[in-house]
Amino acid sequence: MDISWQELEREMRRCRKCDLRKSRTNYVIGDGDTHAKILFVGEAPGKNEDIQGKPFVGRSGKFLDELLLSVGLSRKDVYITNIIKCRPPSNRDPKPEEKQKCSAFLLKQLEIIKPKLIVSLGRHSMEYFFGLFGMRSQKIGDCHGKIFKIDCPVFTGNFMVLYHPAVAIYNSNRKAELLKDFSRLKEFK
Repeated sequence: MDISWQELEREMRRCRKCDLRKSRTNYVIGDGDTHAKILFVGEAPGKNEDIQGKPFVGRSGKFLDELLLSVGLSRKDVYITNIIKCRPPSNRDPKPEEKQKCSAFLLKQLEIIKPKLIVSLGRHSMEYFFGLFGMRSQKIGDCHGKIFKIDCPVFTGNFMVLYHPAVAIYNSNRKAELLKDFSRLKEFK
């Protein structure tokens, strides 16, 4: 059954599938163009995201904005979301069952947006998509910046792994790698 974006948002806001809803301030559904060619997916909202109800609005979000600008894009040109839509307490890693329950929403977002390229931001998102696409697990250091052609029941298109923008905040050596990897996005604009 086809579902509209508004119906999906209502469904997400009514979600009671796990206990993360009990500690969240806002559902962090996503931000950007719901018909974007490029979809960025992180793991879960952090404190600032939970407060504002938008993904990647803290320090790593400001760097993500810089990375987008470096290839002539802005948030309005792409769609940014997370696997998990509620902040885990104390920014802990989401539990496997939380990812499993919440990922149904991400799959519906994929179905509606129909991006040409999915970009995983960080190791957790990468591992989720490798599992979803039936790909052999890899280390992020071995596959960041590579584009994979995907043809499976849930997605047909391109998939790219990037370091999480927060990595560059804590390790300045990664900034140049992220800028180089981001340059590959120009072919999908």
